[in-house]
Amino acid sequence: MGYSLSHLPDQTLLRNLSTLIAQDRVTTAELLAHLAEVDARKLYLPAGYPSMYLYCVHELRLCEQAAFKRIRAARAARRYPAILPALADGRLHLSTVVLLAPYLSPGTSDKLLCAAEHKTKPQIEQLLAERFPRSEVLSMVEALPSPRPSVERDPAEVARPTAQLSPGTVGPPIEQEHVQGSIEDRGPQLSPGTVALGGNPAPRSKVVPIATERFAIQVTIGKTAHDKLRHAQALLSYRISAGDLAGVLERVLDLAITQLEKQKFAATSKPRASQGRPINPRTIPARVRRAVWQRDGGQCTFVSSAGHRCSARERLEFDHVDPVARGGQATVGTIRLRCRAHNQYAAECAFGAEFMRRKRQQARERREARASEEVE
Repeated sequence: MGYSLSHLPDQTLLRNLSTLIAQDRVTTAELLAHLAEVDARKLYLPAGYPSMYLYCVHELRLCEQAAFKRIRAARAARRYPAILPALADGRLHLSTVVLLAPYLSPGTSDKLLCAAEHKTKPQIEQLLAERFPRSEVLSMVEALPSPRPSVERDPAEVARPTAQLSPGTVGPPIEQEHVQGSIEDRGPQLSPGTVALGGNPAPRSKVVPIATERFAIQVTIGKTAHDKLRHAQALLSYRISAGDLAGVLERVLDLAITQLEKQKFAATSKPRASQGRPINPRTIPARVRRAVWQRDGGQCTFVSSAGHRCSARERLEFDHVDPVARGGQATVGTIRLRCRAHNQYAAECAFGAEFMRRKRQQARERREARASEEVE
């Protein structure tokens, strides 16, 4: 199909454009319905992705912002089905649904959706401000103290002013949460760089490549973290200049990684001799954890039927190939690395989704009961 339209008469061009816009609205509503159902069924898990967000970005090739907006709108439409026909016939647009999503509730959704029809984004923002007024909070701007004048400043060390988050802000950035879970058990999250409900930019950490093997880091820290950083600078001052913040951070990370690897998978340069099989079948010996971590490369081992391996390196867990409840043992050959999402998925495949849902519910109730006892 050619994309040159210079030969079309004006009226034909305008008529075709109107037809395409109408088709696009219907397609958007159908797309959201499909996303909502895939999300509800957690079909991203067997496809080899730990979250719906990563599935949209890497499998469906949506950009990060498009994935965020569509997942949020799809989850809202799952709860409030009236959204989809309103999108299909143009009474609402995608940005409207994203703005309204945090405010929708069973008792107010119909009136709020009706009031938002055919409104622009600024008009929606005004509508929300009138119906859900917020207290005015002045922005606060803080910057880290400047390094000593005698030391040349590195771009990565410059602290940029960051506005503080006002009350009422919803959730963490989406790239941190990756939209874990299904529609029924989570609400949508804010996207990167989203303006918070209080009207201020949501502060978030940034790591930006600026040259080959060079990165700029921007982060806002509290006083406790600031004091720890200064203390680390003082302790390392005999070998690293106080102004070399990048050097201090790298050394602190080296020390932290060594300790964290020891905790996570028993990393050590002097492993102890094996002490035999542990009494508790759920206990995984240190030698097994070390071997499994090295073998699996510190990455989830789930592979989809299409051959896609889950890329998750966060929230990794040691998983028994054969469940402990069915006699599984903790050996190098029967333990594997799985991300939290695929570990839960394997359990649901083995014992059933409803059984695991009840188990999780019971675990939550036990935690709440213990928390209540501690308060009393």
